[in-house]
Amino acid sequence: MQIFAGKWTLLIIFQINRRIIRYGELKRAIPGISEKMLIDELKFLCGKGLIKKKQYPEVPPRVEYSLTPLGEKVLPIIDEIAKFGMENL
Repeated sequence: MQIFAGKWTLLIIFQINRRIIRYGELKRAIPGISEKMLIDELKFLCGKGLIKKKQYPEVPPRVEYSLTPLGEKVLPIIDEIAKFGMENL
């Protein structure tokens, strides 16, 4: 459950679920998140094996994020949390 404790965690997973996404796109898709917080959350989620980071050896640097199979397994849980929130909050 600690995985879902972060304020931004579910939003990040939701955005990455929609497609392979670059850092800048992800930052724009989540208004209000600071750069430091986004970087910290991405590192945390990569460390837990929920998302993967792919870096390309290009100039300027290009980094893409996507869900891992483990990350895809948590999507039904996130859907249930969202349903609960809409019905009860």
